This record gives sequence, structure tokens and C-alpha cells, in this order.
Amino acid sequence: MAYETEDQETQYCFPDINSSCVKKQRSSHEYNFMYLFFPLLSAWTVFLNLLVIISISHFKKLHTPTNMIILSLSVADLLIGLVMPIEAIRLIETCWYFGDTFCGFNLIIIGAILSASVSNLVLIAVDRYVAVCYPLLYPQKITISNMLISICLSWVYYSAYNTVLIINNGYFDTSYRTDMCYGQCSAMMSFTWILTDLFVCFTFPCVIIITLYLRIFYVVHQQVKVINSLMKGGKCVTDGSVKRKSESKAALTLGIIVSVYMLCWIPYYICALSVNSSTVLSVLTWVVYANSGLNPLVYALFYPWFKKTVKVILTLKIFEPASSLVNIFIENEL
Repeated sequence: MAYETEDQETQYCFPDINSSCVKKQRSSHEYNFMYLFFPLLSAWTVFLNLLVIISISHFKKLHTPTNMIILSLSVADLLIGLVMPIEAIRLIETCWYFGDTFCGFNLIIIGAILSASVSNLVLIAVDRYVAVCYPLLYPQKITISNMLISICLSWVYYSAYNTVLIINNGYFDTSYRTDMCYGQCSAMMSFTWILTDLFVCFTFPCVIIITLYLRIFYVVHQQVKVINSLMKGGKCVTDGSVKRKSESKAALTLGIIVSVYMLCWIPYYICALSVNSSTVLSVLTWVVYANSGLNPLVYALFYPWFKKTVKVILTLKIFEPASSLVNIFIENEL
């Protein structure tokens, strides 16, 4: 065998194949901890995002353009939770046991999901920008149908982009990947594609998001100052002012989601471009994955309606007649 050495404890992903990757050895405590932690993280992510999806899909009062984006983001987070077990096996065993073809498809799926999540954050920023800065135009321009079209287009675009990315880097052609051992499934992109991917999937969306939110926070600050001055002066605060304050609060809440997402992604891209350490990159990759389990916690902390809908779902009141028509914004209707 081509890989035989004096170290009899050396293990390979595929012992019968000469080009097999070396399998990293772990202690039994490491194996036990990792095989316990990652399934729990996957179950946590799937369960919480499923609650968000059921809540927004079932209750009619939650059928708003903004919540359609949250629904799309939750679907992406749910899918990340579903692929976590496969990624966990690759991390723990340090081997890919599912073949070259599924390796390519797996990279396409994960890339499309993560890219779609970024596009959802851009849509959130655009939605809040129009709602806060152009409240009179918002009902006309940002409708549920227009938002659903935008969401679908973003999913289709990033799915096509990641498919082209993977195919052009030869992941379905085993003869192309001569520098990889058998049992490895990783993104070995050319420097040109790395820069392209960095711009398309991170830099450009982040520039849009940051620019829009800077404008949003400025307008919010001005609106809050006006409302507070009216209230201190004993003047009547109109419904329009109350609505603007509500929109401002929603913008701040969604801004937290965007900020948490970017804080998880920025270290990953910095490491991918500058640090040549597979261990550090693996840890930061899972930080990105773990973000999918954090978003529902933000909803629970800042959206009272989410707490109420979860209570209805877990107590099985969701199966009662006309439960979808309940006004979840009124406490005594639950």
C-alpha cells in the first residue's frame, strides 16, 4: 500500500485506496462531545426556525411584506440546520464518505443557502429603508406579491450563481482535482473566483446594507426627536407619528439581526483570506452555521407576537377552528 508507514496507528478514510486522505485521530472524549453537541445544535436550529415558519405561515395577521423576508430567512436557517449533520460528520471524521458527485451538490446547496440568507438581509434593509424614509410610498411599492417575487428571484439567482461557481472549479470532474486526496470535499477555488465570490456574496451586499442602515438610523434619530418634542410640549401625537415610531423600532430590531449575521461572517472571510489554518476556518464556519440558531432568539426577545404564537403552537391551539384568524397582537384573544 502506497501510504504505509512505520506508524501503525495511522488511519485512512479509505484504507483500500492508495490516494486516500489521512483520517485525523481524536480521543473518545472528543468524539463523544462532538457527536452530542452537533446533533443538538442541528435539532435546536431546525426546531426554532420551524416555529417561526409555522407562525408566519399560519397566522393571517403576520402576512406582511417584512414577515415574508423573515419567513424566507427562517427557511434558509432551517435548511442549514438540516445539512448540519452531514457537515458534522465531515468535521468529526475529517473524511468525506458520500462520493464526489454529492460533494459538488452539497457545496452548491450550502453556498446557495448561505448566499440567499445574505440576499434576505439586503431585502430587509431595503424594506426598512422604504418604510422609514418613504412611509407614504411603502404601501404602494412594498407589497406581499412584490416581496415574494423579489425573494424567489434572489433564491434562483444565487442557486444559479453557486452552480456555475462549483462547475467552473471542476467539482464534478475528478480528473481536475489532482491536488486533492480521496475522501476530501472542500472548496478549492482559484484566486479570481475567491475575489469574485467575496464581492458577490459578501462585500457588495454588506455595502448596500450598511449604507441603507446608516440612512435609516439617521432618519430614525430625527423622527424620535420630533415625536419626543411633541410629547414634552403636551401636543397631540398623531397616529402617523406613532406608526413611524413603530417602524423605527422594527428597523432597530431587524438591524440587530443583520448585525449579528455580519459579526458571524466577517471573521470567517478575514480568516479565509489571510489565515492558513484549517482548524480556525472550521471553527469560524460553524460560527456561521450557528447563526441560523440565533435569529429565532432575536425574534423571541424583540417580537412579542413570536412568544404568543409559540405558546399557541406548543399548546396545540393552532388546530382549533379559525385559529389562523386570531389577532395575536391582542393578549385576551389567545
